[in-house]
Amino acid sequence: MSVSGREAAAAGPDARAEELRRTHCARARSAYDRAVAACRYAGVGPDAAEIVPKDTAGRAAGALRLAARSLDALAVSAPDPAADARCARNTAATAALAAQLAAAVPHDVTGDATATVTGDATTAATVTGGATATVTGGATGDGGRAPHHDSAEHDVPAPDDGPAAAALRAALAASQAAAVAAGGTARGRDTALNAEADEAERRAVTAARAAGWLV
Repeated sequence: MSVSGREAAAAGPDARAEELRRTHCARARSAYDRAVAACRYAGVGPDAAEIVPKDTAGRAAGALRLAARSLDALAVSAPDPAADARCARNTAATAALAAQLAAAVPHDVTGDATATVTGDATTAATVTGGATATVTGGATGDGGRAPHHDSAEHDVPAPDDGPAAAALRAALAASQAAAVAAGGTARGRDTALNAEADEAERRAVTAARAAGWLV
């Protein structure tokens, strides 16, 4: 192999990693924007974060803070498809957790929010059936790149209809798709799974806007 051929071969993996970095980073930032918007809609600010979260609001605020740090780390770290995909996965899980809060905000007949959720969203939602959420909870550092959420399931029944319920279902679907893209043997490199996660994220954004969470 010529020198130029060896250089091209060496550059190939790096170029692919850069491409995957852009893909996962764009999805992670989109999910982060959704999470911020949903928390804002529910009246949950950064000050709600706790060392030991006692409710959904505290978990969401803490996860949002860790997601922001993880996104900042992407700007200074070398591309790593597996770690980048985990960052996107964790941020999507944070957005799903925030969506639980936003979906639980009571509304009047005009559709305007009439109360602020400060406690556990699972006790505030009106339950009529529908989707069940499985969202990862707390987080720890992951090599300075992406926070890894410890497994903690939160089963949240959602109403069958309405834009808020649709936005919650879309957020859960985006979280699941991001988890699939990051997990197993894919480790963030499977083109088809990444495309599915990207599409699920786009649907989650559309649904969040329809619900009035994301402007």
